[in-house]
Amino acid sequence: MKLRYFSHSSFQITTDAGQVILIDPFLDDNPTSPVKSDEVSADFIVLTHAHGDHIGDAFKIAKRTNPLFICVNELANYCIDKGFQAHNMHIGGSHKFDFGTLKFTIAHHGSMTPDNTYGGEPAGVILGIEGKNIYHTGDTGLFYDMKLIGEMTPLDYMLLPIGDNFTMGIKDAVKAVELADPKIAIPMHYNTFPVIEADPQEFKRHVEACGKKAVVLEFGEEVIV
Repeated sequence: MKLRYFSHSSFQITTDAGQVILIDPFLDDNPTSPVKSDEVSADFIVLTHAHGDHIGDAFKIAKRTNPLFICVNELANYCIDKGFQAHNMHIGGSHKFDFGTLKFTIAHHGSMTPDNTYGGEPAGVILGIEGKNIYHTGDTGLFYDMKLIGEMTPLDYMLLPIGDNFTMGIKDAVKAVELADPKIAIPMHYNTFPVIEADPQEFKRHVEACGKKAVVLEFGEEVIV
């Protein structure tokens, strides 16, 4: 299985069977993304919430590739209203898909579409694929139930924001890693805009000082997981 980080909160997972899962594909108007929406495809698109820097280019990609959207109920209905296919879920619920399992978790944030439609509750997402558990926290502040999430689902990878202002900053993100106890933490949601500038290497140093492991992915980098 391959994990590619486009920047901001946008990731691509490619399974060994060749299925492509995009998470929050914000590419064309993202100044840090090395790829554009017409360069990627998807079998599934997972949206953590409805903000424009997370819905991003999902609909552009969907018009070309006809993926299945996976979102919380209100956001899934929004996608359906736009003419796309979606699987409605909600926080705390899990479902088995062709690629593996997916479960939505809480996230402390907001969720409103670019055209000011309510996008449902913001969420994080845990994907169980090929024996690995990947926790994408979505945009969120720190919350103590991250400890419970990690206890109930041993995490191989935790993808979490460090940019502050709209989400956790470095200090809170390091505490989140301590609580959830993933094997590897990967920072996201930083340096896209001046207001969320942060040093991922500083995050890595603090995580490692706590006896945990962090990996900083370059924008566009793909790794085997």
